[in-house]
Amino acid sequence: MAAIKTANVNVRIDVNVKTQAEAILSRIGLSRSVAIDAFYRQIIFHGGIPFSLTIPESKLPACEEMDPAEFNQMMTAGLAQAKADDSFDMDEVFEELEAGLEG
Repeated sequence: MAAIKTANVNVRIDVNVKTQAEAILSRIGLSRSVAIDAFYRQIIFHGGIPFSLTIPESKLPACEEMDPAEFNQMMTAGLAQAKADDSFDMDEVFEELEAGLEG
């Protein structure tokens, strides 16, 4: 059997993006290199980037787009929601996501 040739890919990425992405990859059992290989294969399969590169419409403005009063109002509403236990458990959300990937 012939040896498969491999190549290195070197990139610079924001440390927070790397940390968050690798934590998710770890939870689903993928190494960084396997994830990058899968991404490259999807680029080949799709003949381009395998997802939309558009900016989605957002109901929530970015922090920089709000004045202090608007920001405080949004944070107060979020605190009230958290105190009312009107939220989702993070572990349960990831379990649902992982189940969706497996099924």
